[in-house]
Amino acid sequence: MKIHASLDDLIEALRRLPGVGPKSAQRMAYHLLQHDREGLTQLGLACTGALTKIHHCELCNTFTEQPVCETCANPERDASLLCVVETPADLLMVEQTLTFHGLYFVLMGRLSPLDGIGPKDIHITKLVQRASNGLVKEVILATNFTNEGEATAHYLGETLKARGLTVTRLARGVPVGGELEYVDAGTLARAMLDRRTA
Repeated sequence: MKIHASLDDLIEALRRLPGVGPKSAQRMAYHLLQHDREGLTQLGLACTGALTKIHHCELCNTFTEQPVCETCANPERDASLLCVVETPADLLMVEQTLTFHGLYFVLMGRLSPLDGIGPKDIHITKLVQRASNGLVKEVILATNFTNEGEATAHYLGETLKARGLTVTRLARGVPVGGELEYVDAGTLARAMLDRRTA
């Protein structure tokens, strides 16, 4: 039996999600069409809304609906501390520790030469401009403890230290190979408090 083009498009769209293979995408598509058409409508509207309303913060590069996100616009944040993370999910994890009161920069990725991801692809020029604004005294590298995250931290550390900035790295409370999004808040809080010079 031939699958209709619109159903095939829905399955292919769902396959783009991380961890979703062809069978899972097919099950999701059939479930939504058979049992939750209202949910499918809600999903479609949410995707369209996100595409039209959400963009990058002009300062920290995270997702926001405003030109500048709430964190960057908050005058109570310590502008002398800049924490660099790979993703908005990592930023949220650091915030949940309640141990960091500075500002952020979100790379939206990490260096991965094998995947063709270089310095230009993770907004390093924008990061250097932000870190060199005269207010930042310390840059905390909070990239993941994966091979790519470590390589990114090393590259950023060398680049930022060459501009006279103090650069620190999260302490090893975060497990090697771990990603911040999946680390418990207590471990991440200890890593933030025990950060070291990069």
